[in-house]
Amino acid sequence: MSEVLAERVGAAVVVTLNRPRRRNALDAAAKAQLHTTLAQAAADEGVRAVLLTGAGDAFCVGQDLAEHAEALRADPAHAFDTVERDYAPIVRLLATMDKPVVAAVNGTCVGAGLALALACDLRVFAEDAVLATAFTAIGLTCDSGLSATLAAAVGVSRARELVLRGTSFTPADALTWGVSGTVVARADVDAAGRALVAELAGGPTAAYAATKRLFAGALDAALAAESREQAALGLTADHAGAVEAFLSKQKPTFSGR
Repeated sequence: MSEVLAERVGAAVVVTLNRPRRRNALDAAAKAQLHTTLAQAAADEGVRAVLLTGAGDAFCVGQDLAEHAEALRADPAHAFDTVERDYAPIVRLLATMDKPVVAAVNGTCVGAGLALALACDLRVFAEDAVLATAFTAIGLTCDSGLSATLAAAVGVSRARELVLRGTSFTPADALTWGVSGTVVARADVDAAGRALVAELAGGPTAAYAATKRLFAGALDAALAAESREQAALGLTADHAGAVEAFLSKQKPTFSGR
């Protein structure tokens, strides 16, 4: 079964993360398929807008930690190569492709999942979706561009608090703090997302592309810095212990090392 689905709807493409049993956690196959699907949409001149969503009751819970734990055990020095190799190119595509991208956040959206949603141009949120940065819960800082996109959306002070404390928040909170988007009932997310992407697909695509280029300036520096920081944190005892605790459904204990 494909871990990422693509459906052509007129001049738009609906891209669906398709690992519902894993709450659309991103493993190697899903990341590769998502990058390929987005690259194809970006290169197709007949596609004028993209909708990104998730199957089941989650949008995306970020990295598949079971796969990550295996990478840590095998070679901690390279376990975070995925940040630069996989996540950064996906985020660049979402943020810089010459057509608008809408995130239909149909459910839980945390970690790299939140970063994907914020890399999109516009968002539709299910009113009961759970949002969180989540990284510090496993001894990490943010990646996938979140240090730039979250700060741009809610301000540096609020972004710092959301990352350091890692507490969850609601779509209503997100809109109040400055994240652009619309909040609808969960049952209406797909229809609302499709309506918005259809509207954008009929709009001035060149003007949309120019607007995206103007707003994308700080992203590359953030992605490079995040990659360096995550690689270093991947070697800490705090991170290794927190991942194992998460997988065994225990509360992690942090030593600061």
